[in-house]
Amino acid sequence: MVSCGVSIALALSSAFCSAANLLTQRQSSRAEGGSFWRIAAYLLRSPLWLIGAGAAVAAFAFQAVALHLGRLSVVQPVLVTELVFVLVLRRIWLREQVKTMAWSSAALTTVSLAVFLVAAEPRGGNPSPTAGAWVGVLAAFGGATAVLTTLAARGSPPRRAALYATASAIVGGVEASFIKTAADTFATHGLQVMLEHWPIYALLLSAIVDIVLVQAALHVGPLRISQPLMVVVNPLVSIGLSVWLFEEYFTSDTVAVLVAACSFAAMVIGVVLQALTGPSQQINHAPAAATP
Repeated sequence: MVSCGVSIALALSSAFCSAANLLTQRQSSRAEGGSFWRIAAYLLRSPLWLIGAGAAVAAFAFQAVALHLGRLSVVQPVLVTELVFVLVLRRIWLREQVKTMAWSSAALTTVSLAVFLVAAEPRGGNPSPTAGAWVGVLAAFGGATAVLTTLAARGSPPRRAALYATASAIVGGVEASFIKTAADTFATHGLQVMLEHWPIYALLLSAIVDIVLVQAALHVGPLRISQPLMVVVNPLVSIGLSVWLFEEYFTSDTVAVLVAACSFAAMVIGVVLQALTGPSQQINHAPAAATP
């Protein structure tokens, strides 16, 4: 129970750092125009951008430790709270007006997540997946990602954004399993052994693919389509991987399972409503710290 609480606290810390990174990077990158090299040189001198980069590193570190100490089926759903932290930061830091409906959606997301974790009672787990399980996972989810990416090459902007976003969420879920495996190896056997095994390199490759797919989703269609899918599909994939790869399991109580399923559905609704009712994604001003 203590380990579960610690992993949840670390996952919340990761979500907060990710939210801070998102806003600081977006704010600092809008504060200067010009060529790519001029923008890059400015950003490297911008305290705000550097704070965002540090927040990104902290988010990854918190997630890795949370996955090492906890379960994939717990940590990844908790990362959904990044949307809630973004809303809070936009109100407190950027002084943006937030509709009551957006706050209600954030509350629905948070409460539903808590009920899901309590009702589902994730337990068990094997930190060393079998080679056969890895082969099956990589074939199934790699194939799904390839199909979605191919289909996303054509169609309307919303359809393409949805397909790219779903593909990126699938890759993100698999990436989390690589993080957990690499973190477990590092904690148990050290850096050298971790570097001698393939999951750390699969992690690097999946991170690159994830970044490309996210950028594709943001480029071809509206954020209100891609953001909810990226946020919701990732924990769904992670829950499947937690059972398939790491042999985690949930309560056998039928009523509790039904409550958990309804809570997860309510969390999805909260995420979608928050994306639709939150402040405009366009940030029209930058704080003083971002001024050259």
